[in-house]
Amino acid sequence: MTPHTNRQLLDFYHVTEYLGKVAYAAFPQKTGKPKRKEWLSDRCHKLKHEPEMVKKLIQEMESLSRKKGLTKTVKEDLTQALTYFYNHQHQMNYAEHIAKQLPIGSGVTVREAACKTLVKQRLCCSGMRWKNQGAGSILNLRSLVQSGDRWEQFWNKINQYGAQCSI
Repeated sequence: MTPHTNRQLLDFYHVTEYLGKVAYAAFPQKTGKPKRKEWLSDRCHKLKHEPEMVKKLIQEMESLSRKKGLTKTVKEDLTQALTYFYNHQHQMNYAEHIAKQLPIGSGVTVREAACKTLVKQRLCCSGMRWKNQGAGSILNLRSLVQSGDRWEQFWNKINQYGAQCSI
């Protein structure tokens, strides 16, 4: 079987969940919530835009792991995140993907949500039956409506060039 792509990238949201746990190692005190949020926001931004940030984060996590006074849970979460980043660093080149305008999130989730809102809500109502041509026409119009300014662009083209009607 041949692969569909030669690119592999971990879902950015999933990676940020690990970073969120690392933030507790950076600022473990109960009053550290604002600093944790700031730290997490900064590291997420850098991870998206700086090519060498994964290596820097691994170094930072290694340094945090030597920190005294961390709870058992925080140490375990930190070790788990460090292992995860170390083992998957080759799949975290987010800056390159963003520079090429490629997605860094889970496309499956996006497609599932689009399928639900675009297709299922319109075509699967009680008692509805569709032929391919009718369903295709409705879905084309629905996608234009749900994509913001595309609806206006569509009608501007119709007004400019006209349209054939097939009944």
